[in-house]
Amino acid sequence: MITEHPLGDEMINVAIAKVTGRYPTTGNALNQRCKEMAYIHEGNGKVVVNDKEYLVNTGDLVLIEPGEKFHWEGDMSIFISCTPAWTQDQNVMVE
Repeated sequence: MITEHPLGDEMINVAIAKVTGRYPTTGNALNQRCKEMAYIHEGNGKVVVNDKEYLVNTGDLVLIEPGEKFHWEGDMSIFISCTPAWTQDQNVMVE
């Protein structure tokens, strides 16, 4: 579950993601335009970026560049900031 918190600024926005299991459930997400900074607020798991697996724990910070494919697995709460602001139309699902 992801809760978006628009800031009214096209250059940045934030969201809180609650990951329980895998997101996306199959394949990978890819942001075409925005850079995503994700802070693991609580919990642990892993993020797979461009087929490379990284273990993450509370307090870790992950930077995902535009064009990188990724998915999350675990049980965690993530604070996410995107620049420019995340929009659905620039987010695609890929294998």
